[in-house]
Amino acid sequence: MLSTQMSDIRSEAPPSALHSSSLEAGWQRQGKLWSNLKELCDLLRIPSAFSVGDEEFLFQHVQFKTGQRIHTIGQPFDTLYIVHSGFLKTVLIDEFGNEQVLSFPMKGDLFGVDGIHTRRYASEAVALSNCDLILLPFKKFTALGRAHIELEHAMYSVMSRELVREQAMVSMLGALSAEARVARFLVSLSDRFAEMGYSSKLFNLRMTRHEIGSYLGLTLETVSRTLSAFNEIGLITVDQRSIGIKDVDALKTLRRLPPSSSRAKQVASKKAKQLAAARIEPDAAPWEPLVTV
Repeated sequence: MLSTQMSDIRSEAPPSALHSSSLEAGWQRQGKLWSNLKELCDLLRIPSAFSVGDEEFLFQHVQFKTGQRIHTIGQPFDTLYIVHSGFLKTVLIDEFGNEQVLSFPMKGDLFGVDGIHTRRYASEAVALSNCDLILLPFKKFTALGRAHIELEHAMYSVMSRELVREQAMVSMLGALSAEARVARFLVSLSDRFAEMGYSSKLFNLRMTRHEIGSYLGLTLETVSRTLSAFNEIGLITVDQRSIGIKDVDALKTLRRLPPSSSRAKQVASKKAKQLAAARIEPDAAPWEPLVTV
């Protein structure tokens, strides 16, 4: 585990050596290793109306590769994490090794909060892509809270925001059909990509169909079949992990898909209309063949 390896490095290497190796990795990845308090607040989308000149208000970046674990269940808690770039998942793992996906942290998200209560992380966080994370040591967070009450309140609002998102997901799982869950998930992803400054109409899924199913309480087969059906009736386009959003309003309001027989008729009717529209009208300009000499 990378987190364990980092702890071993801290205990064995002198501070200067650790700083040097970390600095080199940071410059290779981001061109910098540290973010100041204002940058942190901008990333979390909270106000930053206070001085940021003190070196105590600098926060270290750490890079993780796809598949690496950031923290594991039961590991002692000492740090909150803010996603600077990349995509992750947080999961619970039962005694049989089965995973239940809890969330998909992305740029600007805060995770690790579940370790505050017992001082041990209650979930596991895994990188779904190469990630750049900003470390927020909990001791530094509490010290900043004492020095800047407005920052403490803003950070609590960030934690509350994550909680509200989780509550919305639980509510959705209990109230919506399988197709509606997948539709709302795609809308949520579209909105989050827009918040990050990316295209909301065309994006890649960093998570697998199985991970989406675990998150939504569905099987892999149901997720795959639903995405194919959405593609068939023109709500989205699907090319492996690439998703194109064609009708976001329909996805927002969808309750259930029509039966497959009705969908087949819709598709046939749509194709017939497209063929009719593509025909050349009698009074249209004549087509002139390309003459080669």
